[in-house]
Amino acid sequence: MSRIGRKPLHLPTSVTFEKTETTLKFTGPKGTLESVLPKGIEIEVKDNVISFTRTSDVPSVRALHGLARRLAQNAITGVTEGFTKDLQLVGTGYRVAPHADGLSLSVGYSHPVIFKKVPGVTITTEGQDKIKITGIDKQLVGQVSANIRAVRKPEPYKGKGIRYSDEVILKKQGKTATKTAA
Repeated sequence: MSRIGRKPLHLPTSVTFEKTETTLKFTGPKGTLESVLPKGIEIEVKDNVISFTRTSDVPSVRALHGLARRLAQNAITGVTEGFTKDLQLVGTGYRVAPHADGLSLSVGYSHPVIFKKVPGVTITTEGQDKIKITGIDKQLVGQVSANIRAVRKPEPYKGKGIRYSDEVILKKQGKTATKTAA
């Protein structure tokens, strides 16, 4: 049985909850989010505690047991606290600036790259080399930060590029290191 799926999910007092046949709707101080309830997964609500059970032990239903609970938990966390991702630009001359359409990234190309605003996500800059992405939808915040990082991924030789603030880049030696050893 799923370890994550078996855990009860406690609803904070500031969150209201509505259930339809296929979705769970959570409304909190930061907004409203919907979570998908897959076929074969049922919920039971008692005293602001949601418990998830599955109707059968078919492998496809078993795989969705923990997923359904985690998606609901992420929705509750999103409408109460929200999610943030921090990005950092590393490299000589690499900088970020606010732009009318979103962000202007100068990351070693012949022209600045304009990253457009995404509805539901707030993108702010801290100085010239830090980007903070905040929102209530965990998947959307992660996807936007991955898209910004994809403009110039960190390279393994000098470590230049756009990286997550807690990301560690393992550096490679390069080909001149092997020539001197021989």
